[in-house]
Amino acid sequence: MDRNSRVAAMPFWDRYELPTVLLGLVLYASWVALVWYHAYIPGWLLFLLGGYVVQWHFSLQHESIHAMRNWPTWLRNAFVWPPLGLWLPYPLYNRSHSTHHVNFHLTHPQRDTESYYRLAGDWQRLGRIKKALLMLNQALACRLVFGPFVRLYKLVRREAARLLAGDFSHVGHWIVHAVCVGLLLYWVTQVAGMPLWMYLVCFAWPGMSWGMLRTFTEHRWGDRPMERTAIVESNHLMGVLFLYNNLHLVHHQQPTLPWYRIHARWQRDREALLEDNDHFFYPGYLDIARRFLVTPVFHPGHPKW
Repeated sequence: MDRNSRVAAMPFWDRYELPTVLLGLVLYASWVALVWYHAYIPGWLLFLLGGYVVQWHFSLQHESIHAMRNWPTWLRNAFVWPPLGLWLPYPLYNRSHSTHHVNFHLTHPQRDTESYYRLAGDWQRLGRIKKALLMLNQALACRLVFGPFVRLYKLVRREAARLLAGDFSHVGHWIVHAVCVGLLLYWVTQVAGMPLWMYLVCFAWPGMSWGMLRTFTEHRWGDRPMERTAIVESNHLMGVLFLYNNLHLVHHQQPTLPWYRIHARWQRDREALLEDNDHFFYPGYLDIARRFLVTPVFHPGHPKW
């Protein structure tokens, strides 16, 4: 059966991934409501909810890279394009994350775009202060608070190096991104009346921090590629926030599996999956916080490369 026949045989609900459509509509409506009624929401609650919604949107962008395959590409991109988190053009995230999914290269400091490891030789050449800072960033408390700024610093340094090398291939993406961010912040500040600092503190920063929680111990070195990818079995509130990518091994085995099918696959094949990743498993994010709040999750010098 060819692809068109398989698509035609799907239930309408799955053919166009309607749960993702509904989720996106709820997500954008939630963001608009939080921004519009920000003056009536206690600061601590706005911080939690604003960050949650922005990370939820990052998760939706991640979903669009892998799933929603029966949508036209332009529609799939447009659905997740609004830069609620401000910091990265969607096309650059799409390209970088697709590179990360070469499972054979997982955790490689140069080939895996999302690795927190350093090449063993590079690590040995680092100064004492740089090593100490990198070790601090391996503790959850530091990663949640300062991780967003570390990521932004790396992004700026990488893009500046690209320009200095005469590579202007990303300039167009950044121009479009700047225009979109400008329009979004105009609505936030001039129409909804939210101060810019409030959006940065209560939406952009905690949104990135929520993401740092998910990726904190998603991958580690293992001899076989699937041993390098974790399972974090959490509650449905966190599962929906991350679109069940906390069950990360399932995602790396079946990248195009829609988010609303991941949990069922985990429940059905739990033992086989744990065997596949050598029981690289956590029962929840509270367990991760208990173990690694101030303790490094792993040494950043790569044990093999």
